[in-house]
Amino acid sequence: MTPAEFMDADLAQTVSALRDKDEPFAFATIVRTAGTTAAKPGAKAIIGADGTILNGFLGGGCTRGAVKRATLIALNSGAPQLVSVAPEDFLNDIGVSAGAMVDGVTYARNGCPSRGTIDIFIEPCLPMPELTVLGASPVAEALAELAPHFHWSVSRAVEAPAIVGKLQATVVATQGQGDLDALRAALGQSASYVAFVGSHKKYASLSKKLADAGVSQSDIDRVVAPAGLDIGAVTPEEIALSILGELIQIRRRDLERRP
Repeated sequence: MTPAEFMDADLAQTVSALRDKDEPFAFATIVRTAGTTAAKPGAKAIIGADGTILNGFLGGGCTRGAVKRATLIALNSGAPQLVSVAPEDFLNDIGVSAGAMVDGVTYARNGCPSRGTIDIFIEPCLPMPELTVLGASPVAEALAELAPHFHWSVSRAVEAPAIVGKLQATVVATQGQGDLDALRAALGQSASYVAFVGSHKKYASLSKKLADAGVSQSDIDRVVAPAGLDIGAVTPEEIALSILGELIQIRRRDLERRP
């Protein structure tokens, strides 16, 4: 079951709308409270890309600033955040200052008269990376079938410009059926990864034709050929797996490079 299935209809509807628009957002759940607090453990909210609570309830204004800061960090880094909003005397007692992170918990000051403590877990929900698979070859079909199991959104044609902040990759698996046109279409986009299913020698021959057609050398050089990790793949399914392994590497590196 997905997190949305544990929510009420309004929250689930908000999640569905954000997914449809390919917008990043975060789930926030209160996991612990101490003292007097307006919201209790289990309370949930959906938070937008700008840190605004779009739906749900996490208490009053005492938590809003801390939740916004933690959400922006979570969406930028791709890593969940745990924030503890506590009164200043409690922070002094445990020897931490507001904004400090200790053992994976970021502390924030609660300046409200209630003086309660609220611990909130914030989980980022980023748009699925998009994989465009060009071609109708056995490798193309195997890759298009396998990729969604590893949380890639698959399209079979170059249709729209790259979305800012979204990882996009294109694999040309035409294997002799319109190779040049497919490569030109792929290089007309700004995908982070463009790969060609074919030998290095074959791509070298196609590179000359691309150059003659006016494609810049910098674009020609950014094509990975042959596509995929060198795992000794032979069958279409094995080749698709080797490509997906390389895509997973790229995806993880993209997250690691985020501040």
